[in-house]
Amino acid sequence: MSTRKMVDKELLAQLKLMPSFDLNDETLIIGRASMDGVILPLSEYARRDVSVEEIKIPGPAGAPEVPVIVYRPKRAEGPLPVYLNIHGGGYVMGVAAVNGPANVRTAAALGCMIVSVDYRLAPEHPAPAGVEDCYAALAWIHKNARKLGIDRKRVAIGGESAGGGLAAALALLARDRGEYKICFQLLIYPMLDDRTAAKEPKNPHVGEFVWNKLSNLFAWRAHLGKEPGSKNVSHYAAPARAKDLSGLPPTYINVGALDLFLDEDIEYAQRLLAAGVPTELHIYPGAYHGFNVAPDAKVSQAADREAREALGRALAKK
Repeated sequence: MSTRKMVDKELLAQLKLMPSFDLNDETLIIGRASMDGVILPLSEYARRDVSVEEIKIPGPAGAPEVPVIVYRPKRAEGPLPVYLNIHGGGYVMGVAAVNGPANVRTAAALGCMIVSVDYRLAPEHPAPAGVEDCYAALAWIHKNARKLGIDRKRVAIGGESAGGGLAAALALLARDRGEYKICFQLLIYPMLDDRTAAKEPKNPHVGEFVWNKLSNLFAWRAHLGKEPGSKNVSHYAAPARAKDLSGLPPTYINVGALDLFLDEDIEYAQRLLAAGVPTELHIYPGAYHGFNVAPDAKVSQAADREAREALGRALAKK
């Protein structure tokens, strides 16, 4: 039974531009090319009041340098807050530049510096490569705070889909290593739990569009390097596997009601709350995975506005 009748009417047209397909070794090549193909040239979204710089920073020990894109509001007075942004793509696709337009808007609106990470992708680089690259970016931010003119006490992290999963993993890694502080995590329909791929969803209304069960299964196999649902999966690879969520930063989670990740995201929010972590959860009716790429839909505008407002509150001077 199709859930198309449950889709928000303003999101229906976008489905023609975002067809669902089953991700595998062959379609991964197509998927990567299609995601790279939607990257807008900087000239189409550049603003005079935000500088954009592509650089490489030191990577994890024994690993290559990590490419990052730095967005900096020119008129904001320092020390600036920082948002470490992690792109989505199922751990197997995507590049940092795809978030360029959103990052420029956010930098200008919130007066914050944004560092967007081009982490290594699976299956060529399975976990923990991606989260270690993100940790290297977090370390670079803190170690260069004075030079960059930023406030170490106001460093937030976040991302969408697999980027949200990596942000959640990064929060756990930073908590456990105890080297660098994070003030907030912004998790947009995050990909958190490999066990979702190993079983049939209890909710019959999720996962029909954009990101389906077969794609999820392929992506988790690639990311983990073994079957999802297996024993001894690290919570730095699948954050929902963490037994202890205490001590994590305040958290914002949003997800569409038709998203395959709905149940795992709700459960993660509940567990954060039970662990004493201030947590805000938003569920958007009629919304499938990646729905906010339809910018004219009211539900997309609401989701983007509410997420940005939550980030702004977290980064505000206390």
